[in-house]
Amino acid sequence: MSNSQRLADKGITLPESAAPAANYVPFVQTGNALYVSGQISQDASGFITGILGDTMSVEEGAAAAQTCALQLLGQVKAACGGDINRLKRVVKLTGFVNSTKDFTQQPAVINGCSDFMVDALGDVGRHARSAVSAGALPFGVAVEIEGIFEIE
Repeated sequence: MSNSQRLADKGITLPESAAPAANYVPFVQTGNALYVSGQISQDASGFITGILGDTMSVEEGAAAAQTCALQLLGQVKAACGGDINRLKRVVKLTGFVNSTKDFTQQPAVINGCSDFMVDALGDVGRHARSAVSAGALPFGVAVEIEGIFEIE
């Protein structure tokens, strides 16, 4: 089944790719590798802010990470000229969690993104991953995730 069909069957609509907020590009392609810049947790209401281990629960953090997944795929779609079927594999995700120094459940937070990728894309969404703590993230967001993807 194609990526676009899987997404449609699940009722998933990818957002338009966001413009960079500083002096960088949203993605870089070299060969079949696509590097997508960090996507911060936000939805139609704006930035999803908070500090895990203080003002946010793991479940709220995982939901924030899922918004990053949607934005990552939106950037992939834009890089592929609007054709998400060119995505062959989610290779690696690196997740940053705005958390207190004693919070240790970063992997559970980033699972919000990882679970979404696998649910939405099947085996194409299976990936390597890192999940790390950050003392602060841009705009006070809860989560930022960058990705490496294989495209054709």
